[in-house]
Amino acid sequence: MTEPRYDEIEPGTALPRLTHVIRRGDLVRYAGASGDFNPIHWSERAATEAGLPTIIAHGMLTLGVAMRLVSEWAGREAVLECGGRFARPVVVPDDDAGVELVVDGVVAEKLDDSRVRVELTVRCDGEKVLARPRAVVALA
Repeated sequence: MTEPRYDEIEPGTALPRLTHVIRRGDLVRYAGASGDFNPIHWSERAATEAGLPTIIAHGMLTLGVAMRLVSEWAGREAVLECGGRFARPVVVPDDDAGVELVVDGVVAEKLDDSRVRVELTVRCDGEKVLARPRAVVALA
């Protein structure tokens, strides 16, 4: 895919949709890579004692999946800033199917110096799981 050019992009430009499945094995790998071994991400007992229905995905893993849409669209080095708030947990079932995240993005604003602000929508089972996910991207 050709990386987008600043002079060819307008506010309202949609990024291609990303769907990504998270399974419990992904949580193990993410915990090892990030050092986040909070038991709500691997222990049913700890998750339910914390008031959760079951094990949940790491919030930063969810944000990372969302940013994958942006980095695949514009290139990894192009992402200058990113952020969002965790609005609802991503419950990961104990099965082979896992849970699907659906990420949509749109160019919200052209900034100076060939940068754009991208706003994202991240859903799991039709519900938004991140509040105000966004990124600032440098384009060619």
